[in-house]
Amino acid sequence: MWTKPYGSTGKDISVVGFGGMRFDNPEDIDANAEVVLHAYKRGINYFDTAPGYCKDKSEDIVGAAVAHMTPGTFYLSSKSMASDAAGFRKDLEKSLKRLGVEKLHFHHIWCLVTLDQWKKRQDGGAVAEALKAKEEGLVEHVVVSSHLIGDELKVVLDEGPFEGVTLGYCAINFPFREVAVQAAAEKNMGVVTMNPLGGGMIPQNAERFDFLREPEDPSVVSAAIRFNVSHPDITCALVGCTTTEHVDEAVEAVEDFQPYPQEHVERIREKLLGSFEGLCTGCGYCLPCPLGVEIPKMMDAYNMRILQGREERHITDRLKYHWALSPEDALACSLCGACEKKCTQHIPIRERLKEIAAIAGGDLEKQQEEKKEKS
Repeated sequence: MWTKPYGSTGKDISVVGFGGMRFDNPEDIDANAEVVLHAYKRGINYFDTAPGYCKDKSEDIVGAAVAHMTPGTFYLSSKSMASDAAGFRKDLEKSLKRLGVEKLHFHHIWCLVTLDQWKKRQDGGAVAEALKAKEEGLVEHVVVSSHLIGDELKVVLDEGPFEGVTLGYCAINFPFREVAVQAAAEKNMGVVTMNPLGGGMIPQNAERFDFLREPEDPSVVSAAIRFNVSHPDITCALVGCTTTEHVDEAVEAVEDFQPYPQEHVERIREKLLGSFEGLCTGCGYCLPCPLGVEIPKMMDAYNMRILQGREERHITDRLKYHWALSPEDALACSLCGACEKKCTQHIPIRERLKEIAAIAGGDLEKQQEEKKEKS
């Protein structure tokens, strides 16, 4: 497996990393651990997990696999969303126990969606606690994970004590992350990209994204992974694998591969800029909805309208046949806006839910006005 230096840490990590966010049937620890071990045997040495992933089983799964790995031949990454020192320490200790290790190679200040959240991590003590854990030998490298747009994430990288960053970057949204990637490179930080396949959007719409491929690319998935790892400032692309076949496809995408020339990247940029803004990648950070609206599934259906046209059937068919939902399910939305505050892609979720509700003959704004009058 081809490796790259992770910034100035002295660690060389595989250009494809294993993302532990998409395990099927996460209660089956052993079966999923076999997928992780298969990745290890295929040369992947960077394994990313977090509390809460996959019904809070991801760290248990990765830990079960780690028990069969040779120490010193792999790197573990986990995260904490806590703002205060006590919460951060609690998360870290739980991660170490679940993973069955004495230290984490990379530990993230996790899920920064707004700059206010960054300030809370600083003022609340989480950042200081992370550095303390590093001094104690519980963490080797303090890093950050964020979905902030490039300019905002650059502020965090300029202010924070980080040695690396994990950020959303793929052939759908890369123009909105370039500033952050460049800022990290200037500081000699490692850069790990999450959702290099657009949260599954690219392989699920392979024909639409076929323009990503060069003649020698075996598939759109391979092309999307290669697009990420061709960037000279990107260290590793995390791929969420649910089967050994997914692992093999990801590994084979980078075997004997020479990075795309800059001209290829520029051609893709020209096709994408202004064309694919606003696709939901299904990260789920908008949840939970106070009223139980299945927001990521609704937004996934709306993606079909963006990708395939304006016909209502593109939404209704996706809801019905893929998610067993209907446009009527959008009528539960109260337009409170809590989801938009947490949305990592800054998607106008309420406007899209209004459109979906309208398919069912509903008017969310009128619905809320009537509720106000009654109260």
